[in-house]
Amino acid sequence: MALYWLVQGCQTGDSLVFYYSGHGSQQRNYNGDEMDGYDETICPLDFETQGMIVDDEINATIVRPLPFGVKLHALIDACHSGTVLDLPFLCRMNRNGQYIWEDHRPRAGAWKGTSGGEAISFSGCDDNQTSADTSALSRITSTGAMTYCFIKAFEEGHGATYGSILSSMRSTIRNTTGATGPVSSVVTILVSGGSFGGLKQEPQLTSNEPFDVYQKPFSF
Repeated sequence: MALYWLVQGCQTGDSLVFYYSGHGSQQRNYNGDEMDGYDETICPLDFETQGMIVDDEINATIVRPLPFGVKLHALIDACHSGTVLDLPFLCRMNRNGQYIWEDHRPRAGAWKGTSGGEAISFSGCDDNQTSADTSALSRITSTGAMTYCFIKAFEEGHGATYGSILSSMRSTIRNTTGATGPVSSVVTILVSGGSFGGLKQEPQLTSNEPFDVYQKPFSF
């Protein structure tokens, strides 16, 4: 209901923000629109009885209805969140800041874009990774790693463009060692071969269309 509320009545000039910090997961995809065979999900408080919210549902609710002149930013601090908005393009960036846009449009032709608006998402990690909740960053209290790094990018003067933000976030994660706080999913970390000695996640950027991430100014 909150997702429907966010986009209801939106019109040219509106700027929308969807921020989620919590548990994320995956489940088997059966309609063939996922490159890795899994849907990404977020887990609301009642997910054990009412089910998880699937990326297909998030896309249909807050991405596809966006009309021309409306901008949506999503900040998703959760495990397996790389493509949780099911946006068609993912910015694959290497350690040197070089990038390419990966085409994630479903082979079957399902439309995952907007109705003329703009949708951009920063997420805590790739689809096959977990996202930490740790004290290793602040050295004071446990924080969501993605949220902390996003804020830190602006505090350190790297908030000018989408590329500078993403590069800063990924650099902060890579340079963090000694992650001693609790993580979002201990079992997943152990099964996937993760480590408590450092953060094993790579923040991601997805969009409804490709753009020059170092030239496009960031603006809500």
